[in-house]
Amino acid sequence: MASILVVDDELSMREFLSILLEKQGHHVFTAGDPQRALATADSHQLDLVITDIRMGSMSGLDLLKDLKDRYADLPVLLITAFASPEDAVSAMKNGAFDYITKPFKVDEIIAVVNAALQAPTAPATASRQQSPSHDIIGNSPEMLKIFDLINRIAPTHANVLIYGESGTGKELVAKAIHKSSKAAANAFVPITCNAIPETLFESELFGHVKGSFTGATANTVGLFGQANNGTAFLDEVGELTPLTQTKLLRVLQEREFKRVGDTQITKINVRIISATNRNLEEEVMHGNFREDLFYRLAVVPIRMPPLRERKGDVPLLIDFFLKKYAKIFDKEVRELSSYAMEVLMNYDYPGNVRELENIIERGVALATSNIILPESLTLSSHRKKAAGASTGEIPENLVAVRSEEELFDEGLEKIMARFEKKLLITALEKTNYSKMRAADLLKISFRSFRYKLQKYNL
Repeated sequence: MASILVVDDELSMREFLSILLEKQGHHVFTAGDPQRALATADSHQLDLVITDIRMGSMSGLDLLKDLKDRYADLPVLLITAFASPEDAVSAMKNGAFDYITKPFKVDEIIAVVNAALQAPTAPATASRQQSPSHDIIGNSPEMLKIFDLINRIAPTHANVLIYGESGTGKELVAKAIHKSSKAAANAFVPITCNAIPETLFESELFGHVKGSFTGATANTVGLFGQANNGTAFLDEVGELTPLTQTKLLRVLQEREFKRVGDTQITKINVRIISATNRNLEEEVMHGNFREDLFYRLAVVPIRMPPLRERKGDVPLLIDFFLKKYAKIFDKEVRELSSYAMEVLMNYDYPGNVRELENIIERGVALATSNIILPESLTLSSHRKKAAGASTGEIPENLVAVRSEEELFDEGLEKIMARFEKKLLITALEKTNYSKMRAADLLKISFRSFRYKLQKYNL
């Protein structure tokens, strides 16, 4: 049983969370404002605080800062009906464990509460938003489930099949399983299946003896030999040909093989972790992948969610990549402008985490100040879903090239509206969001400027 403080100026929300958490076996305190919340925190030993963000004169973000100043290890979970990228970034930078938007699913909040209570230390700053012993960044409910699964299956010797779109981090999960396993001190050997020609498959994986074929000038142990007593990571396993599937299946069944040209049998003790962006069950149904091999590989299947399904992790990933590339490029780039963040929060990332990293790397490289502006971002123009936050349109500074045909199809009115909206946002950013100064910069009246903001819902 944990002691949890719920802070919300709405009585109905306090009562709902109290009932929900008490059914989970926890003791719940409530407070209708941040001042009472601080008094409760000072007079009771709390394990978790759940607070709304918008509450009168003192916000949940202010409460978060005060709680972290007083109780650095106390996990704080923020909940709001008015989600914004700025709040998300501010929350995570100031040590919030997570940030959830209303309406939320009951299972979702229970999962995050359990994760917060089970965390070895409470602060969850950007550098802590990852599985405790791994390099996977994320604190969304989807990733918390992945972390839990990693911790449960790592000590076993079960084969694992990780499937998901390209760029979702399948190899990171494979490494995390290996690092948490009993074989962590032994080798982790990545094998890219579609990079090995069928004619060299046996030699590459199982090794050969000197003189067994032209060019075999020395004995080799092969990739499986290197992974003995450790982990072999079969990336792109769905690309294996029928012949190579048969050869791999025999090794998995017998746990032994012969090197090319050898007469001796080599015993092998290797855990197999596979990854694919294909649906192997469908490949089995269509006769493209052996069913018996599939079941050997997929003892424990893990689905990696695409980034568009865990948007709550985007600010954490952005912060991580900003620090990484600011250090690599030796630049003082610290953050994104609010509109640049809004654009990235509304993008669908067909290339997933790998694409986001590439966007931030390029943004840091192109940045001319310590803040990345939208013009320093480049998204995939041929695959992107609309990324313009409120209108659903893609800002033209994110499109590499627009053909005349595309412009004519769009029409003059839409082109001018898009350009006008961009100028309004740029003026606000250059004047630190002073409407009066932004109107002066654009040489229009304040009343006209305010009307245009309302027109574009800014």
